[in-house]
Amino acid sequence: MRFIRESFADSNNDGIGDLNGIASKLDYLKDLGVDAIWITPCFPSPQVDFGYDVSDYEAIDPMYGTMKDFDRLVSEGKKRNIRIILDFVVNHTSDQHKWFQDSKSSKASEHRDWYIWRDGKAPGQPPTIGFPRLGFPAGSST
Repeated sequence: MRFIRESFADSNNDGIGDLNGIASKLDYLKDLGVDAIWITPCFPSPQVDFGYDVSDYEAIDPMYGTMKDFDRLVSEGKKRNIRIILDFVVNHTSDQHKWFQDSKSSKASEHRDWYIWRDGKAPGQPPTIGFPRLGFPAGSST
């Protein structure tokens, strides 16, 4: 079962579904025959791309809970034979992620080749590739 956590179960009444909300429904989900839960990204993100623009793959965004909450969800899921699967998208990151920040810092940076960089067609102009669907051109800092 795939969960878009924002809309599933809100444990603290802030209007956003969270990890504790999912954990509170595990018995119900088990009764439905669910044996795996696929959770959309719950990592810190500036939310430009609905959480898929991850700024830290090693933490939980506070709006969804804590790492302790995540560990509890996994542990409680195991007790019920429910696997927890994270939507872990590493083919793109937020422009705020430390890898991206390092990559753009210099042509000799450790992570430079982790991203594709192109010069603009003229000095001072951004590359022609971009992400107009998201409202910003390549090379912009949103």
